[in-house]
Amino acid sequence: MKLATARMAGSTRAVKVEGDTLIDLGAADLGAFLARPDWRELAAAATQPTYPGADVQFATLVPRPSKVLCVGLNYRTHILEMGRDLPTYPTVFAKFAETLIGPTDDIKRPAETQAFDWEVELAVVIGASVRRASPAQAEAAIAGFTVLNDITCRDWQNRTIEWLQGKAWEGTTPVGPFLVTPDELPGGVRPTLDVSLSVNGEQMQADTTADLLFDPVALVTYLSTVITLNPGDIIATGTPSGVGHARRPERYLTGGERVVAEIAGLGRLDNLVVEDW
Repeated sequence: MKLATARMAGSTRAVKVEGDTLIDLGAADLGAFLARPDWRELAAAATQPTYPGADVQFATLVPRPSKVLCVGLNYRTHILEMGRDLPTYPTVFAKFAETLIGPTDDIKRPAETQAFDWEVELAVVIGASVRRASPAQAEAAIAGFTVLNDITCRDWQNRTIEWLQGKAWEGTTPVGPFLVTPDELPGGVRPTLDVSLSVNGEQMQADTTADLLFDPVALVTYLSTVITLNPGDIIATGTPSGVGHARRPERYLTGGERVVAEIAGLGRLDNLVVEDW
């Protein structure tokens, strides 16, 4: 199934996407829908009411997750391009709901940064509360996957050894357009999918999720040891090689660029970078 949060008449609705048809799921957004313990059965059975989907704009996938957990340095090729050793444990930081935007919304480049970078990522969406999960429980807690672009202010990220201040800028992180359930994907809860990102039509990143060091199940198991993962929570699994910061010379987004992040089977984020003064 493909699920989403659609913008309609000044509000939002949780919907199931079937081709050019949207089926209302009876909730204001996907986060509210995933909070229902029987959401899978409800989504599978939903057939009415329907809306034409051709001209509908999608909102960020889960507008108010209780948490957005992100993993850095999780693709082997990216770790090597950044000149680091392979980590023993996941490198974890957080984002907040205010950072999240829709799949076609403008990305706001802060005036305070001179090193605005791109990072296409596979994101896990949680579908059931889980704490100290076994691998089997972690698999069952995964609602599906989506696309996330972890736009980063590198100069702020590298001010200290903590990354949060470079990662949590308001209105900078596109997520969506769809949540795709594991049964739709090759590899299921450990999907093997092509990942890519382009800037103004020039390909910058291209890899496969098979290069992940810590796979989605391992991340849910690890992170749920620390804190309860709730329905609608998002885990960004890291980015492959090709970021602007690792290029020589370095390349950053200065405003006016169109950034397209795509993962096969999950859809694409298509965003314009604009100044946020």
